[in-house]
Amino acid sequence: MSFFEEKNPEMDRYLETHASSEPEVLKKLRKETYQKTTQPHMISGYQQGRLLTIISKMIQPKNILEIGTFTGYATLCLASGLAKDGKITTLDINEDLAYIPQKYFSESEYSNQIDFKLCNAKDFLQQTDEVFDLVFIDADKESYAEYFRLIKPKTKSGSVLMFDNVLWYGKVLEEYPTLKSTQIIQELNNLIAKDDDFENLILPLRDGVNFLRRK
Repeated sequence: MSFFEEKNPEMDRYLETHASSEPEVLKKLRKETYQKTTQPHMISGYQQGRLLTIISKMIQPKNILEIGTFTGYATLCLASGLAKDGKITTLDINEDLAYIPQKYFSESEYSNQIDFKLCNAKDFLQQTDEVFDLVFIDADKESYAEYFRLIKPKTKSGSVLMFDNVLWYGKVLEEYPTLKSTQIIQELNNLIAKDDDFENLILPLRDGVNFLRRK
């Protein structure tokens, strides 16, 4: 549950009721996530999933990168907009939960377009020479600023980036934050706002999404 959902759960329910219906495979995945994981709130969820789906379908990317797979909900939403010859590379380090996304990826119509890697995202970014049309980051918050620096050279004009949880339950408003994660998210938001190579907007959806487009 996000900072905003806690403030107004009635509005959150209204937003979900008046959005496109959730595909059956995602309903099943969401249910299993709540049944079998200890932190089910980490799932992208219904509202954010619809946003990712629509953005991906608008862009029709050939190459997507996702950092932070968790159980694969966002992955499947992003994959739904891939070009016919496109692919999504999704990275995570949690071997214990890998069986859940692997199960749903194999069952989905996008199974041949999803490359699920259990690896360190920083290592991957330092080694790959790929350029990405769409990037979604929902992983360890203390690495957000470094992810931005590493990802930027892997983008081109028109590339879209999204960083999740950039409002951090309202903690970004703290003048003197003590948590390292809060400090890094504040640093990320400042870096993005000052980077002339991007135009951006922070969407107050759930816990905040920093939405960027490379000029």
